[in-house]
Amino acid sequence: MQIRDSYPYETTREDFRVPLADGTTLYARVWRPVTDEPVPVLLEYLPYRLSDWTAPRDWQRHPWYAGHGYASVRVDVRGHGNSEGLPTDEYSAQELADGVEVVNWLAAQDWSSGKVGMFGISWGGFNSLQIAALAPEPLKAIVTVCSADDRYDNDVHYMGGSVLAVDMHAWAATMLAFVSRPPDPYFVGDAWREMWLTRLAAVEPFIHTWLDHQTRDDYWRHGSVCEDYSAIGAAVLAVGGWHDPYRDTVLRLVEHLPDDQVRGLIGPWSHQYPDRGLPPGPSIGFLQETLRWWDHHLKGIDTGVMAEPKLRSWISDSHPPATVYPELPGGWVGDPSWPSPNVTPVSYALQGTPVVVDSPQHTGLDAGRYFPFGNDADLPPDQRDEDAKSACFEFEVPARVRILGRAKVTLRLRMDVPYGQAVARLCDIAPDGSSTLVTRGVLNLSARNGRDRVDAWPLGATEDVTFELNGIGHTFPPGHRIRLAVSSAYWPWIWPQADSVGFTLEPVGSALELPVRDGDLDPSITFGPAEQSEPLGVVYPATLDEQRPERLVVRDVAKGEWRLEVDPRYGGTRVYPDGLEFTEDALETYTIQEDDPLSARTRSDWTIRLHRPDLGWDTRVETRSEITCDAADFIASNEVVCKDGDEVVFHRTWEQRIRRTAG
Repeated sequence: MQIRDSYPYETTREDFRVPLADGTTLYARVWRPVTDEPVPVLLEYLPYRLSDWTAPRDWQRHPWYAGHGYASVRVDVRGHGNSEGLPTDEYSAQELADGVEVVNWLAAQDWSSGKVGMFGISWGGFNSLQIAALAPEPLKAIVTVCSADDRYDNDVHYMGGSVLAVDMHAWAATMLAFVSRPPDPYFVGDAWREMWLTRLAAVEPFIHTWLDHQTRDDYWRHGSVCEDYSAIGAAVLAVGGWHDPYRDTVLRLVEHLPDDQVRGLIGPWSHQYPDRGLPPGPSIGFLQETLRWWDHHLKGIDTGVMAEPKLRSWISDSHPPATVYPELPGGWVGDPSWPSPNVTPVSYALQGTPVVVDSPQHTGLDAGRYFPFGNDADLPPDQRDEDAKSACFEFEVPARVRILGRAKVTLRLRMDVPYGQAVARLCDIAPDGSSTLVTRGVLNLSARNGRDRVDAWPLGATEDVTFELNGIGHTFPPGHRIRLAVSSAYWPWIWPQADSVGFTLEPVGSALELPVRDGDLDPSITFGPAEQSEPLGVVYPATLDEQRPERLVVRDVAKGEWRLEVDPRYGGTRVYPDGLEFTEDALETYTIQEDDPLSARTRSDWTIRLHRPDLGWDTRVETRSEITCDAADFIASNEVVCKDGDEVVFHRTWEQRIRRTAG
């Protein structure tokens, strides 16, 4: 990592408010180059509090862009951080309309050239895409990192039509805690408490809405740019990582947008910017790469960025299973289009006699984290224990097999109950027997004819179902084996169906299709070393509490119960240069009995403290969120307690039953 302390331009920073047409103002921070000439503007727009939560990350990139001749602006969405207004659901029509106003307002400032770019990771990448699909005239280019074009089937809520227990709940619980945080009096003055109480009165747990829409209906079509790629009015640099759940969006954007509008980049990374140096690496000079993008599209400089292959992808070499890799072996390839003329589908027929697949309900505990962030326990460990709970089919690798893209399975199934789900994992089996997860996919069998409908399985009938696995770049070396593992359960990623008794899989008529890429790695695809601007200077003090394991599995042998405890490790305790002491603690718990799908339970507990000793300001947010179920309903329970000092200023509980339809 190279830290830059000098740039072509000196820079300045200031905080200001962006006025909206309805009188609401949004809190913003801009880093600008010192120049008399107007410059293009870059916008990062999200709810995660620019004055504290994302401040360390913001300082790595916004000053860097300013030093290279851009006004780089960070804005909190309405109802979050120090912005006015009330919070809304994620990517609401209000949020996107506000974003369009912000783009137009920034373009009209006297320090602006009138050309705007948007960038962001995750939420900021989502709304960059969605606002680009609304096509405000000044928005000429975006860089969208770890984002999704399909809010239903490639986001945090559903996978293959199945409820994502692991992050549907965890993220809803996280946002319940986040939206309950107060504005900061250091920035908004004495109005902070009235703003906070007004905001709290409008809080509604996201999980109620998300679980109330279990098929791909109009709620999910809103904000899903896959509904009409042609609406996107800006040039798109789409970036992802093979260890991020959103990476398939890059492949689809490259496929559906014209050559002169899009470039795709997929590396070995987790849910992080590729310059942060977090595992798995290698990291790249991502800020320099995006500068080439901005200079071309916002300044009209021919940087050669559009002469790059339409898709640049990292293909990993085979590697032993581990929960963290500082760097993965492998290299880059370039493809002129997607689907690529260099990729050929190769089919492997399954062999054997019919097999009953009735996996224990705790199958999936070794799935790893849905959102890897570069922590030590994020990635899946050796899959042999999971494979033992699955039906496995193996194929020898006499010569190297290099794959790039989305594998596909066709399974001939017979089922004696109306609902179920199939999970397919692709594993790399080394000569010593170790099993490394390569990729996976899920199909809710009631969604086999479309994600927008629920079709019960005809009892006792045999049908063929086909579904894709998540995209990957991987090399199987000679002497290894390719293993396809099929299970009927995958907890806690996938919420079990109420009558989950598995299915019979008939190998005859079933197949695995791999996207085999011809050719060698391309050593001419290179990137500079990662650069960032000088860090903010946040201090992370050691605490007296013993650090919890990141992922802990507990088995109650007598009850046949399994519990997974996850510490998401978002930030812990930190002290900011302006004196803010910020403490957060979270624990996610997933519990199930190995023979009872109705025993599934998720729980998330959050505590957040924001403290300014110099102002005598000390606030605390505590939340508890749970989901349980019976055969008919999900039961969602939520509680929020907020304190100003010792005074409880807000306390509310919610209890809601939500009918199980597709879930």
